[in-house]
Amino acid sequence: MKKKLLLWLTSLSLVLILVGCNGAQLPKYQSHKSLGPQINYTITGIEAGSGIMGRADQALTSYHLKSQKWQLMTSSTAAMISTLDKATKNKQPIVVTAWQPHWMVEKYNLKFLKDPKHVFGKGESMRTVARLGLKKDNPGVYQFLKNFHWQLDEAAPLMMKINSGVKTETAVKDYINQHPQQIKAWLQNVPAGNGKKVTLVYTPFDYEVAATNLVKKVLTDHGYKVDMRQLDVGIMWSALSSKSADATVVAELPVTQGLYEKKYHNKIDVVRSNLPGAKTGLAVPKYMKNINTIDDLKNK
Repeated sequence: MKKKLLLWLTSLSLVLILVGCNGAQLPKYQSHKSLGPQINYTITGIEAGSGIMGRADQALTSYHLKSQKWQLMTSSTAAMISTLDKATKNKQPIVVTAWQPHWMVEKYNLKFLKDPKHVFGKGESMRTVARLGLKKDNPGVYQFLKNFHWQLDEAAPLMMKINSGVKTETAVKDYINQHPQQIKAWLQNVPAGNGKKVTLVYTPFDYEVAATNLVKKVLTDHGYKVDMRQLDVGIMWSALSSKSADATVVAELPVTQGLYEKKYHNKIDVVRSNLPGAKTGLAVPKYMKNINTIDDLKNK
């Protein structure tokens, strides 16, 4: 109980700190003034230790922002999104660590700042990764994993629907009913499961939840018995490499989870890229029209 109370108080403190930096008392964004002083030279981040925070800290150095007072504020994903929500409602200035696919990009009309030094990489995609031997042990599921792919403009409405309060199961069922040809293509040459088991693993983020539940539903309707396990990213890769899980459709590569792929490359099977256009970086609302690159943070 004491531990839960401490975690709650810590989260509350982070929210209060962020509100103090980016909250209702801030004026609307003023494009004719330097951005730094308007937001106390603060980039609103997420959990310490996450891949994007390491890259963001590197960006502060690579773009010589630390020498100009810029700092990266550690918080939590929930606290960052809460701060972003308040800022965009009031057209206030804010810079956040962001990633795509995620519903916040659509909901808050964000744009990623151009990164000519490629601190955040040259491009990402969501990949399907399987344990070694799955192709032989469960060729039907493996064929489905080879077939499964979609686009950001298909994934985004599903994420937004779930975020708006629709139950995940209902949103997934609606998606399947609305995309019969796509589902048919995913199931091409996939035999009926007849109760054959498969364990899917995923990380605890919104897109990952939506995509994995969608895959589970399609496979379940086709006769497979699907177990889903939500794991931290390192544990997910470890589970695939040790064959205690079968597959994931939400490995973000080559940058975000690249260290894990490098660590386990001879113990896993990267089946395919299933969603192009994934991205991580620094982002601002589109009403901040004159802030378009990371360099703009120090120059404007």
